Amino acid sequence: MELNPLEQALHTARALVMADLVAADVAEADIVSLVEDAVTHRRWWVEQWPQGTEFLAGLIAQDVQDALLERYGRWPLCPACPAEDEPHALDVEPELGPDPHWVCTKAAVAVAPVGALSEVLRR
Repeated sequence: MELNPLEQALHTARALVMADLVAADVAEADIVSLVEDAVTHRRWWVEQWPQGTEFLAGLIAQDVQDALLERYGRWPLCPACPAEDEPHALDVEPELGPDPHWVCTKAAVAVAPVGALSEVLRR
């Protein structure tokens, strides 16, 4: 049985954000619940605007990042800047667009695509 395109996009976005949480060793049950909340919210959103399907990964990443900031603190912390600098979070760019990346706005560099933080955090 094949998923409809909207559900497939939601599952893909969820998997990408979960991969980044796992890479940062913060994929605990209460944090996974934040991901599920974001997916539920974005399911309604994409049902209203199906053309926004390609934006789901970036939006869900931002939703989880915002929820984590409110409850736990900044995530994901920037691995591109020197350790002696004040820790700061990466941002998702584009804010509303396809192919979202985690970027360090301080150093003006793209760090990794959403879903690929393991490539830079595990070095």
